[in-house]
Parts: sequence; structure tokens; C-alpha cells
Amino acid sequence: MASPSTPVRTAAPARGRAPARDVAGLGVGRALGFVAPALLLIGAFLIFPALWTIYIGVTNYRLTGVEAVSPSMVGLSNYTRALDDALFHNALWLTMLFVLGSAIIGQNVLGFTLAWVLRRARPAVRRTVEALTLLAWILPSTVVAYLWVAFYDRDGGTLNSLLGTPGTAWLIDYPMACLVVFNTWRGTAFSMMLYSSALQAVPPSQLESARMVGASGWQTLRDVVFPHIRGHVLTNTLLISLWTANDFSPFLLTKGGPNHESETVPVYIYNVALQGGELGYSSAISFLLLIANLLVSLVYLRLLRRRS
Repeated sequence: MASPSTPVRTAAPARGRAPARDVAGLGVGRALGFVAPALLLIGAFLIFPALWTIYIGVTNYRLTGVEAVSPSMVGLSNYTRALDDALFHNALWLTMLFVLGSAIIGQNVLGFTLAWVLRRARPAVRRTVEALTLLAWILPSTVVAYLWVAFYDRDGGTLNSLLGTPGTAWLIDYPMACLVVFNTWRGTAFSMMLYSSALQAVPPSQLESARMVGASGWQTLRDVVFPHIRGHVLTNTLLISLWTANDFSPFLLTKGGPNHESETVPVYIYNVALQGGELGYSSAISFLLLIANLLVSLVYLRLLRRRS
């Protein structure tokens, strides 16, 4: 028996032993059982449709006719056709304008402005504005589109009544401008909430110091606020850009018209697939859109890593 003065030796951990991974003690079988339903849903609704889209994108698969029963492989002809398709080029250009105007500029600027102004507003005013902004975001697309069609209506529309311009067909004369305003109004809520959370990370002492030395509002934003929220700005811009580029809501207002003047890429894919019946060609365009989304995401992530 060791005396009280004798030091007690503890067993040293074995070198090279891997740390225990099964923290919950479930075992591999039970762990797989827990995640299996989620994996099945992901496989059924994400992976399989993506692989199926890639497959029919190299075929002449159509909605009706002989090709609907027995499509044949056409290789990369659908992709080379897209590169020479003037309507596809037009859809790409309109999508870029739509993303730039309503997401990168519209939602970003308006969302940050609301977050910056509401941080010092009265609680009742802040909650009211936030509730109204969120309401525009959570309403179903069909409901929102119906309200905006009524707002832009040529005969008795709200906008014509406010401006005193009866008979102006806004959705026909200025389709892209109408879509930019519509999407900015609808999607600002996410940017507002993200920037409201990001502004809480700005030290109040630095804002007070900037005010005491006489910095202007722009100087305070440039030198104090933006360095703290730069990562949030990149993250927000990435998300709203991808969401806007893949948004199908413009179809509910203009259906791509008039004369393809508001036909963004998602709307063009729909028109080619269901109205033209060319499922193979539309799948190829969908895959190109997926590649473009991945490239944009990689660029944003690289910028985010550099900033951090």
C-alpha cells in the first residue's frame, strides 16, 4: 500500500491513438439509420433530378412525338446550339441586368439603408417596418405577383392613379424596370435582417470616436462600419445573386414578354421546355445555368477568404 507521500502515477495517453469519433455512442448502424431518411430525400429530390437533367441534356428528348418515347443521343449539340442561340444570349443579358439592378444594387442598398436607419428608431417603429418588410418576403409568389400586376395595370392601376398617367402599360413599355422594382421590394427583407445582425458587431466606441472627430456619415461607413461587416456584405451578395438569377417570379408578371424583352434564363428554360417541347435543349441550358452558379459561388468564396 502506497504511503500518503508517494506520488500517484496516472496512465499516460497512448501515442498515436485516434480520438473517439462516436461521441453519442450510437454505433455506425444506428447513426446511418438516423441520417438515412434525409439522405433518401436529398437523393430523390436533388441528386437524381440533377443527374437526369445532365443525361437528357445530351439527347434530343422532347415533350411529345417520337423523341418522347425513344430519344437518341446527340452529344454536345445542345450546348453548341445554346452558344449560337440569340434568344439564349438575350436571356443571359437580361438575367445579368435583373441580378445587378434588383439584387446587387437594389436589395443590398435598400436592405442596408433600412438596417442602418432602424438601429436608432423607436422600438414600435422598428418592429412595424420590419414586419411590413418581412410580409413582402414571406407572401406566396402568386399572391405577390397578382398584387403587382394590379399595381402596374394599364386600366385603373395603382401606379397610374398615383402618377396621373392613365393608359400607361408599364409591364409592356418598361418590363425589366418593373421587374427590378418588384424584386427589390420583395427580397429586401433578407438583406435587412442580415445587416441588422451585422451592425451589432460594430463597436459603439468606434462610432462615437468617429462622431467626435467630425467624420461625415460616408466616412463613418467607409472607415468604421464596412471593415467590420465586409464578410457579411459578400455573403449577402452571393446569396441574393444566386436566388435572383434562378428566380421564376418574372414569369408570373410578364411571361418573358413582350417579344422576349423580359425573358430571363429561368423563364427562357420554361418556355423552351414546356411551350416549345424541347426538354433536351432546355436541360442543357439548365446545366449551363448550374455551372454559372457554381463559378459565381467560387468567385465569391475566394473573395471572402481573402478578406478574412
